[in-house]
Amino acid sequence: MSEALPGERIEDKSLGELVALASSNVSSLIRAELDLAKLELKDDAKKAAYGSVMFAVAGLIGGLIVILLSIAAAYGLVALGVWHWAAFLIVAGVYLLLAGALIGFGYLRIRKIDGAKRTRKTLKDDLTMLRRRGDGDKPALTD
Repeated sequence: MSEALPGERIEDKSLGELVALASSNVSSLIRAELDLAKLELKDDAKKAAYGSVMFAVAGLIGGLIVILLSIAAAYGLVALGVWHWAAFLIVAGVYLLLAGALIGFGYLRIRKIDGAKRTRKTLKDDLTMLRRRGDGDKPALTD
């Protein structure tokens, strides 16, 4: 019998029964916490999916706006007296320069990636410590 009934006194139970009761209660508590975490994560996943769909739609609309503004800029150049083909070529050239600048900035940022230097150092130190005994400098484990 691993559960306390309403009329029972806990003091009358043996040590084994008390341990079984505590173990059962801890297991029930852990299961309840896991179920709660699953529900919360499922709810958060739905919210994240909805938010990402909204960002995707906003990105699509932003892309359409850029296209329309590009056409408007080209026709603005045409209104200034530039040939049609040259106006659209100028707008495309501006985007080419912008893309090149962004690629350059991205390349510079990627070159600055350290590759987790501190983590590698601490892992190496931890492995060195584990290979040594606590009482001396003799290695506890040999390669």
